[in-house]
Amino acid sequence: MKVATILVAGAWIAAATSYADLAAAQGAQPAAAAQSTPAAASQEPSDIVQTAAQGILKELDASREMYHKDPSKIATLVDKYLLPHFDTEYAARLVLAQYWRTATPDQKKRFIDAFYHSLLSNYGSALADFTADKLKVFPSKVDPGVDHATVRTEIKRDNGDRIAVNYVLRKAADGWKAYDVNIDGISYVKSYREDFGSQIAQQGIDSVIARLERGEKPAEISKTTKATGSKS
Repeated sequence: MKVATILVAGAWIAAATSYADLAAAQGAQPAAAAQSTPAAASQEPSDIVQTAAQGILKELDASREMYHKDPSKIATLVDKYLLPHFDTEYAARLVLAQYWRTATPDQKKRFIDAFYHSLLSNYGSALADFTADKLKVFPSKVDPGVDHATVRTEIKRDNGDRIAVNYVLRKAADGWKAYDVNIDGISYVKSYREDFGSQIAQQGIDSVIARLERGEKPAEISKTTKATGSKS
């Protein structure tokens, strides 16, 4: 099954608008996020997803032609509405798994930045076609003592099919933060952990970072890694 990646890293709400584009799950986001407000810290996880979606939709509807002409401007919407609610470092730590422990601080920062920018440059334009009728957020209520939650949403494709897109969040000091996205049961964290793990094992973490920094699609990295391994 094919799923599209837009971010996570971004972006996470429009993650399935290009559902048929790519054979990997999704992901991730720049190294630093805007600080959450005290109000955000007390919100229900589903309210955070809904509010972020509404904020992006409002700006898209006001200037959709501009975003179609210049998709690079999508990054400002992602940074403003999505990034403050995404735990970029925690997601990167899960994606790199054991390689996170041995990576240097510079490698960690470069990986987070490169992963985000690769996803955004390759798939960010899909967000320009994101409309209110494509997303349904199911309300959720979590107990005060719970520190992890899943927000269920549903994305409608252009052909009318509906895809389950669920966001996994954890409670941080400044509120709920998303760190994983599951599309029809496929976790972007798990998928990229497997894809990048093979490449890192063969050529080292700097190789993955360099390829992402060159703008390669994350899914293409896994394909070439598997092809190289099959020849050896």
